[in-house]
Amino acid sequence: MRLVQGNEAVVLGALAAGCNFYAGYPITPATEIMEQMARMLPGRGGVFIQMEDELAALGAVIGATWGGMRAMTATSGPGFSLMQEHIGYAAMTQTPCVVVDSQRIGPSTGQPTMPAQGDVMQARWGSHGDRPAIVVTASSVKDVYDMTQQSFTWAFTYRLPVVLLLDAVLSHMRENIELPAVSPPSLPTSADSADSEDPYKPFGNHPFVPFSANTRTIVSGLAHDETGNTRGAVGPASEQILRDSLSHLDEDYQKITRHRNYRLEDAQWLIISYGITARAARAAVDILRESGVRAGLLELMTLWPFPELIVKSIARHVQGILLPELNLGQLVLPLRAAVGGLCPVAGLGRADGELFTPEAIAQAMISHSRKIERRVSHHA
Repeated sequence: MRLVQGNEAVVLGALAAGCNFYAGYPITPATEIMEQMARMLPGRGGVFIQMEDELAALGAVIGATWGGMRAMTATSGPGFSLMQEHIGYAAMTQTPCVVVDSQRIGPSTGQPTMPAQGDVMQARWGSHGDRPAIVVTASSVKDVYDMTQQSFTWAFTYRLPVVLLLDAVLSHMRENIELPAVSPPSLPTSADSADSEDPYKPFGNHPFVPFSANTRTIVSGLAHDETGNTRGAVGPASEQILRDSLSHLDEDYQKITRHRNYRLEDAQWLIISYGITARAARAAVDILRESGVRAGLLELMTLWPFPELIVKSIARHVQGILLPELNLGQLVLPLRAAVGGLCPVAGLGRADGELFTPEAIAQAMISHSRKIERRVSHHA
């Protein structure tokens, strides 16, 4: 058991996952991740590089991954915006890597020291084009450690950049956590196709293999087929790779989507929350229960792929849903689409740099329930 800061938990989780390369640029509130990596990686045989900006940082991470390393970077909103071109490049080249985004108030420079959850849609849709995406979050320091480690596993399993969304408060808070002993996995080092009847295919639904003496791999942001040969003017070949990547996530949807249920067994009213806000939402459920309102919480740890199945299954049995989030309405949009009118959905947003109190969420749930009850009685 040890007292660990959220940003430190990122570093410890990454090291447990075998991370041995970090490139980044200092930015509040994620800077401690870079500082800790600068201290810890060289002594473990890893590589740390401070780059000139965030765009270069993710470019270095992509190159390091193809060089045979397990690589990551971390940033906040403005730097995350700069990284979008390379997130798309990593998706096109099916490069496994991890990007941690400690969110702060935006847009632009915004309020560097104030927490937010305003990068939810950018994490999924920031890069142009269709691409698979895994975006996860955390609500405790132990979650940060676990989800960082899990992000590396998913990155290499599904060959894509995985985004972990934190925030200024979660990055800087400290909690006592237990750190289990782990043995990080090793990367494959070659793909010897000399004895194979089929030519080696580095893309599509094939395991990631970095550059080696036994392979010839073309890595390009241009559309390509499974062999890596460019198909800039041949649509079906490049589209098939995108479809294969998306279908891989669809097939493993239930393995990827993670959530926590709290007092949902007999809930009539549902709060859905994620990240730092989920801590206040859990306490709000207890307040509501004490006042006679049968509320429950669904805490989302995987934001993308959006957990439509679990949301829809619960929506069938409750009278209304409230989604508090530290933005002015982002995740509430896919939530409404997933619920599909099965029950009323209300968003509760703020973007002033302050956290929700449990009392504010509880009061918003009561107001939401009263509006629904008046509407029902009026139609009756």
